[in-house]
Amino acid sequence: MSPNLPSPSSLTSLPQEQQFQVLDTLFEPSPELHALMAPVLANQTFSSYASLIDAVGGRMSALSAANSPTDKAVLVGILGSHPRLGRPKVAQSEHLSELSKKEQAQLNTGTEELAERLQLLNAEYEEKFPGLRFVTFVNGRTRDVIMVEMRQRIDRGDAEREIEETIQAMCDIAKDRARKLEQVSRI
Repeated sequence: MSPNLPSPSSLTSLPQEQQFQVLDTLFEPSPELHALMAPVLANQTFSSYASLIDAVGGRMSALSAANSPTDKAVLVGILGSHPRLGRPKVAQSEHLSELSKKEQAQLNTGTEELAERLQLLNAEYEEKFPGLRFVTFVNGRTRDVIMVEMRQRIDRGDAEREIEETIQAMCDIAKDRARKLEQVSRI
């Protein structure tokens, strides 16, 4: 069953647990994201989910610009909460949100060889960028196209740019989820 989203303008009046459920639905479960956004959700009203997601992205970008090891650790905790792309179906059943399962379904098709290549790319990416997971807005693209993008980003080797692209991808995914959930709730 797909989760429902309350009206974005009602977030400040909701119990903190429900506020965190909204964050978990739009992004992925992350205690670091909860801690980062708790004061914002308690005190700021949002007219749309896009504006909330932009606020989350802004807070994450501010962490990436900071020179504090604590801020970097919080950011890596948030960015590392995203599931690996193309994980085997057996392994993902326990750890992926329902939305992640749906989003990644097409990446779990194809040959065993392609699945192994994707696993190897994930491992290489995580070795190149410790604490990060490769995150991209799949948006209907095939596994082959995603793997080309992974290879390019690994070869580029720019950790700061990688963090910014990961933040942007997480926000793009969250906006897509919000849009789809809001459409479902209108039906």
